[in-house]
Amino acid sequence: MNEAEGPRFYGRRSGKRLRSFALARLNEMLPRLTIPVPEQGQTVVPSELFAKQVDAVWLEIGFGGGEHLAAQAKLYPQIGHIGCEVFRNGISSLMGHLDDDDLDSVRVFAEDARRLFPALPNGCLQRVFLLFPDPWPKTRHAQRRFVGPDNLNSLARLMAPLAELRVASDDPIYAAWAKRHLEQHSQFRQIQVTQNREELPPDWPVTRYEAKLLAGHPPTFFRYQRV
Repeated sequence: MNEAEGPRFYGRRSGKRLRSFALARLNEMLPRLTIPVPEQGQTVVPSELFAKQVDAVWLEIGFGGGEHLAAQAKLYPQIGHIGCEVFRNGISSLMGHLDDDDLDSVRVFAEDARRLFPALPNGCLQRVFLLFPDPWPKTRHAQRRFVGPDNLNSLARLMAPLAELRVASDDPIYAAWAKRHLEQHSQFRQIQVTQNREELPPDWPVTRYEAKLLAGHPPTFFRYQRV
């Protein structure tokens, strides 16, 4: 893949064939919500993506089935919510969780989030979510993990002072990896690291993935702040 196409993506882009109603819903709703892939050198101002004025912009990287993103949109309709997800079935699932009232405050980047980062201006995000990313458990694949120096540098540039980064993983290796890299980064400071869901803020809803505990381990939840 050349530089114009962006970073190499290793995950799945599609799963089981969508049912007719899900495909119709996706084809109807997604064009209204899509953020096009920016051209080289283009600037995308997040607050200008929404149909109404928003107080702040939050970003979810890899929103999975979309339960969390939709829940945040309902809790905070005054916030602009950007969700990045390449998995077509997950995008379709998000469409099923959204109501008409959510459409003005939700936008979808149906590509690797890293392809959007260069187009975004400094300090434009007030909260970022990375919930249960692919752990890439094999040692030879460790550099594919999202939490690492390059991506944290990008987030540090994009996040406003005191903006919050929320990360969760049920993979012990990934949790230890994330904790180490977050602790080592000078632009982030720890607010909270816990495995006790009752200690989390009330606006951190359970995702379908978390409810299933697919990796078989209790999740570790991270809250860090941009210094």
